[in-house]
Amino acid sequence: MKSTTCLISTLVTLAGASPLQPRQLLDFAVLDAAPEPSVYQESIGEQPHTVTYDLPAATQAATAVPLPVAKRDIEVKRDDSCKALPKGSGPVPSPDTAQAFLSFPDLINTAGSAPVPVGYFQTFSNEQGSTSAYGYSGFSTLATYDTAECARRCDNVKSCSGFNLYYERDPSYVPGPGCEDPESNTVIKCVYWGDYISAGNANNKGQWRSKFQVVIAGSNGYMKTRIPSVSGYDGVSLGDASINAPLDCLGQDTYMGAKVFTTSYFDAGLCAAACASQNDYNTAHPPETGSPKICQFFVTYMSQKNGRSEGQYCALYTKSWDSSYATNDGQWRGKDHYTNNYAFAYTNKNYVDNTVCPAAAPA
Repeated sequence: MKSTTCLISTLVTLAGASPLQPRQLLDFAVLDAAPEPSVYQESIGEQPHTVTYDLPAATQAATAVPLPVAKRDIEVKRDDSCKALPKGSGPVPSPDTAQAFLSFPDLINTAGSAPVPVGYFQTFSNEQGSTSAYGYSGFSTLATYDTAECARRCDNVKSCSGFNLYYERDPSYVPGPGCEDPESNTVIKCVYWGDYISAGNANNKGQWRSKFQVVIAGSNGYMKTRIPSVSGYDGVSLGDASINAPLDCLGQDTYMGAKVFTTSYFDAGLCAAACASQNDYNTAHPPETGSPKICQFFVTYMSQKNGRSEGQYCALYTKSWDSSYATNDGQWRGKDHYTNNYAFAYTNKNYVDNTVCPAAAPA
């Protein structure tokens, strides 16, 4: 758990009249103060399912000062030794070993030639690890390695922003006394994620179950190309860069500050709720001089540290900025590389820029 002590002071600063920082680089104080994201790996023998998140609780987290630090508890169940496991539909190499599985041409070639489904873009191909990320939303098994079918299923899961499709070498029976190294079984898994999935977080390389080695092959990742809709806002995609806005023509900094969410899944609506809540707070606590800062525009993305999710980042602004200012593609903090992935910008539909700029001096 990250410290919550500096979280309170950070959010108080956000609510005040002055910005947290002069520019919009990652605010490491906010990232450090946020709860650790819930990163999930599905267990062997787990049955296909989907995950439902408590959106009212997530929205409350977006509007609370300070943010709650509750985390999702994950219960992992183990079956009895030698109990039969569900049979997969993928091919099994000969010899039936983990090494043969990882180099099996049937798996490598199928994953390498799999078409990118409509409405998605590919983020990695043919990795030997499955995704461990934020916003786990469940999985299903497929009869064939079918990217279009996996995409269709992802589209039917509200929290799914992308999916990981792969072959998994599983035991046919739960390994244990009397069946320490059973024959293998190739399961084709379609796993749903509410996070940005990349080669960096395709780091679940498998495990040992007694004397049986579970491994992954043909692991491909795909993300949706659509711009998530947010009521009352117009959105645009920024790719993998966030806004780095200059001072406006009056020399004012329009950046208000940032919030990070770590206990749900990627949902741009959380930032809209934070924007509205901040406006309520600022209106109720106006500065001694001038008008309170009103959030009209926000940028949201998944912040990753060395490929591992840090959470959903929201940067709030008083003014809308176009995508030409999306130049912040991450930064280094010592040896750690932070990236801004799956970024979107949203402008309040009722926003009107009433800034009156000084007249240019005659030439």
